Amino acid sequence: MRIVHVTLRFDAPGGVETNVLEVTRRLRAAGEDVRVFASDLYDEDAWERRRDASTVVDGVPVTRFPVVRRLVPGLTMPLWPGLLPALAASGADVVHAHSHRYGHVLEAAAVARRTGTPLVVSTHYHPADRRAPAAKRALLRGQDLLFGGTAYRTARALVVETKLEARLVGAFAPADRIRVIPPGVDLSEFATPERDLAPAGLPERYVVYAGRIAANKGLDVLVRALARLGPADRPHLVLVGRDWGERERLVTLANDLGIAERVHWLGHLADRGAYRAVLRGALAFVLPSEWEAYGLVLLEAMAAHVPVVASAVGGVPEVLEEGAAGRLVPFGDVDALAGALAQLLADPAQGRALVAAGRRRVEGLDWSECVARHQALYRELAG
Repeated sequence: MRIVHVTLRFDAPGGVETNVLEVTRRLRAAGEDVRVFASDLYDEDAWERRRDASTVVDGVPVTRFPVVRRLVPGLTMPLWPGLLPALAASGADVVHAHSHRYGHVLEAAAVARRTGTPLVVSTHYHPADRRAPAAKRALLRGQDLLFGGTAYRTARALVVETKLEARLVGAFAPADRIRVIPPGVDLSEFATPERDLAPAGLPERYVVYAGRIAANKGLDVLVRALARLGPADRPHLVLVGRDWGERERLVTLANDLGIAERVHWLGHLADRGAYRAVLRGALAFVLPSEWEAYGLVLLEAMAAHVPVVASAVGGVPEVLEEGAAGRLVPFGDVDALAGALAQLLADPAQGRALVAAGRRRVEGLDWSECVARHQALYRELAG
C-alpha cells in the first residue's frame, strides 16, 4: 500500500514533526510504501528554509517543495507550487495531510476530490490564542469554518489525539469521521540510562522545560514562578529547545527579577542521549503552555521517570489523567505554578508518587499501538 504523508516541516523539532516521523518510519519498517511530501521550511515564523536537507530520513523518502507565498500574510496558509501535480502523480492509495489552517491541506483535498484518493487529515488542532486581537481570533475562526466545510468534508477520516480535540474539531467538521489516535513514546529508548551522557555544565538541582522557546509556551510565567521561590530552595531552570523569538525577552525578564544566573539555555539537543539525560537529571519537568493539543514531551518526561507540572490546557489533563500522573495548574497563574513547584520540591514522596503514576500511564502508549491503528485505518479506507 502506498501512503503519502503531507506535512509543513519534516525532520525538525516539534510535536507534529515527531509524530509524522515516528509513524512514517515505523510504517516503512513494517513494509508499507510510505513517503513524505514536505515544504522546504524549517521555521515558519522566521521563514527560515532548509538547506541541504536529506532526501531520505530514517528510511523514509522525502520530497521537499519550495514555499513561495501565503494566502493571508501572517496566517498559517503557505502554499507549495508543485504539490498538486506531485500528489496527483504519486499513485497514492491514501494521502495523509497534517495540521489545521494550512494551505497544503486544501491542496491535498483538491487532489483527493479530483482523483478519488482517500484523504486522512490529522488536525493537531490549536484554537486561536486567547491573547490575540479580536480581529485575528475572528479570522482564525473563519478558517476553522472554511476547512470544516471544504477539506474536512472531503476527508474520509479526521485523526485527533484527544477527546477534547474531537469535541473542538467536531464543532465545525463532520464529527462522524473523527478518529481518536493518541501519539506514543518509544519506551525502549529510555530503557538504558547508563548509555546517555548529559551535556557538561548542568547545575546540580534544576527543573527543566523542553520545547520551542515561543510566546505561547508560557515561559515568562515559569521564570516569574521561579523568582517567587525562596532563594535557599530555588532550583535552577534549564530550557531545552530552539528559540522562536522569545529568548531575548525572557533573558531581560530574568535579569529584571535578579535570577539570570539561575536560567540556563541549552538550545535544541539533536543528541537524543543528551536530551534523555537532561530529562532524567531534573527535579521536575514543567510545561506552562497556553495550549497543547497533546503535549508529546509529557510522555517523554514520564518515560524518563520525572515528575511533571503542567498547565491544565488542551489535551494535557487527559494525558496526565486529570492530575493523577502530574500536577495541573491554571495557565498564567504564577502563584499556582510557584506553589506546585515548592510543594513538589519539599515533598520527595509526592514526586515519587507522580513518577510511579506516570510510569503506569506511558506503559500503554507505545508508538507501536499508534502505528497499528494508523495502518488499520489506511487499509479500511483503501479497501
